[in-house]
Amino acid sequence: MTKMNARIGTRTAAPDGIRRLASAFMGLCLGAAALLAALPAHAADSPAAGKPTQVRATKVAPAAPASPRPAKRYTIEQFMATTAVSGASFSADEKRILFSSNASGIFNVYSVSVDGGEPVALTSSKTDSHYAVGYFRHDDRVLYTRDQGGNEQNHLYVRELDGTERDLTPGDKLKAQFLDWHDDGQSFYVSTNERDARYFDLYRYDAKTYARTMVYKNETGLSVEDISGNGKWIALGRTTTTADTDVLLYNVETAQTKHVTPHQGVAAYSAATFDPGARRLLMRSNDGSEFTRLVAYDLESGQTTEVEKADWDIAYSMYSRDGRYRVTGINADATLTLRIVQTADGKPVVLPSLPGGEVRGVSFSRTSARMAFYLNGDRSPSNLYVYDFGTRQVKQLTRSLSKDIDPEELVEGRIVRFKSFDGLPIPSVYYLPKEASPTNKVPAVLFVHGGPGGQTMRGYSALMQYLANHGYAVLGINNRGSSGYGKSFFTADDGKHGREPLWDCIEAKTWLASTGVVDPERIGIMGGSYGGYMTLAAMAFRPEAFKVGIDIFGVSNWLRTLESIPPYWESFRQALYQEIGDPVKEKDRLIASSPLFHASEIRKPLMVIQGKNDPRVIQPESDEIVAAVKKNGVPVEYLVFDDEGHGFSKKKNQMEANRRMLEFLDKYLKPGL
Repeated sequence: MTKMNARIGTRTAAPDGIRRLASAFMGLCLGAAALLAALPAHAADSPAAGKPTQVRATKVAPAAPASPRPAKRYTIEQFMATTAVSGASFSADEKRILFSSNASGIFNVYSVSVDGGEPVALTSSKTDSHYAVGYFRHDDRVLYTRDQGGNEQNHLYVRELDGTERDLTPGDKLKAQFLDWHDDGQSFYVSTNERDARYFDLYRYDAKTYARTMVYKNETGLSVEDISGNGKWIALGRTTTTADTDVLLYNVETAQTKHVTPHQGVAAYSAATFDPGARRLLMRSNDGSEFTRLVAYDLESGQTTEVEKADWDIAYSMYSRDGRYRVTGINADATLTLRIVQTADGKPVVLPSLPGGEVRGVSFSRTSARMAFYLNGDRSPSNLYVYDFGTRQVKQLTRSLSKDIDPEELVEGRIVRFKSFDGLPIPSVYYLPKEASPTNKVPAVLFVHGGPGGQTMRGYSALMQYLANHGYAVLGINNRGSSGYGKSFFTADDGKHGREPLWDCIEAKTWLASTGVVDPERIGIMGGSYGGYMTLAAMAFRPEAFKVGIDIFGVSNWLRTLESIPPYWESFRQALYQEIGDPVKEKDRLIASSPLFHASEIRKPLMVIQGKNDPRVIQPESDEIVAAVKKNGVPVEYLVFDDEGHGFSKKKNQMEANRRMLEFLDKYLKPGL
């Protein structure tokens, strides 16, 4: 449950393009995208001199039919034949790329040649998902991470040269996170909460012996955001509220900590990356502005200067490992815009023309001779590509979309805005099925993202496409409190959950009904985690509004959720209380905004989906709302997965969940069909 989703960042040479959280907020809410959809990512940085050009793939507009026609229907099995891929790390010899794929039905670690060919599986789990971190810097050993059944107690593992596995972070009830490599490649950094379940300490591991040394003992609840390549400086994050954060610098040699972001009023600062020479720390900040810009703190002089700004939020900043290139990603109205420049002169890097979509997840090889990246579009899931700077050739390495699916039968998302009850414009992403017309009005589903503070973005979402393919209009609302639209919009839901953000959803239903192609009597609402809460809130507090609701691991009782948060969220517990409510001091307010205490008002069919091992929204949240609504004589369907957590990673479970959701929607929004 995090208002800090906007602070997701990518580090320079860290796990070579693998994303990591730049803030302490892990996020209560991943959202329903974990079922069958891949949500967009972020990226960012650029010098003040030499304005870089934007790197975006050429958009290929879908052919407009002469008259609306139904799309060719695809089964859930056909949709699930699509492969999800993520991460990219070059081998030491720059000839192979490490990545994660669920081609086997569950995420495992694969390697593929930069020349193409069939990827080679390096892990073969059939139970727990494995996610690639990266190759070792001087040999073919591999780092990866996994938890147990979605419990989020991730450990870091090494795959040795002989194929055997070693747990580098053994122990029970601990969580480990890879941070980065030292510049010399002889050691790397890992944080764990084994000493104190509330806080993460930072360790330096010897790359040969795996012997480790603590380099930062966390006793004040700060979050470790980055470390300089020479290992001297650690950037720490301090959370005051979800919108007011600071960066501190810890000197490993002197053990001294310095606050480097003093400010007046509410402002968010987060570490982006140290530059390759460890002379400056780049930070993202919205101090004095609505949107996040890039600033640099000089480690010697202590001066902070502006590096880059845009009309939207800069999402992350990263350098290539050798510092030759710098990448900037801008979250421009729910679409990721990427910029790549040469650091020597600020000149933009111009990539060859690419198929429709957005360039994401950039990663460079050791010498910057090659660059790996993902291309993702509304009708095309992420595919891994590699670009050779010498030959200027691009090669596609994966083909993710199911062979059974014609992308022309899928739909493009588009950005729409409507005015809410108080005149505030609410941005949303809209998917309209091909057969929709004034004479053939379709049912619709309002999709609410996780968070609070998440964002529904453009890009391939198998869940959205699956629903649109079966005749449903889908509106992915970015209600007030969503990230990506400025500081004021981001904080507009603080202390108002169950009220103003919900009223935005009610206005979204009104907008859908006004389109002339949606049947106003057949509109449902759904969402995951915080979006699941919003679904329950709509059903309980505005029971007349929506025909059905689908709650996917959503909060029903804020009192219990806030009291049962994982211990390692301690560093931002008070910020969470400020955002949602203090379970001791504001008990009445939390009861008033918790659907469980108003379940007697729910009168429309409800579906609830839950992972048994969810550490964020625990199973009693779903058990109790289901039991309470059943007492009303209301149809309730309840689906629990014993081997999943806060998000479903196994294809068999995604398939079952999505099949059941469509059957539920068809039953109540397409009666008689």
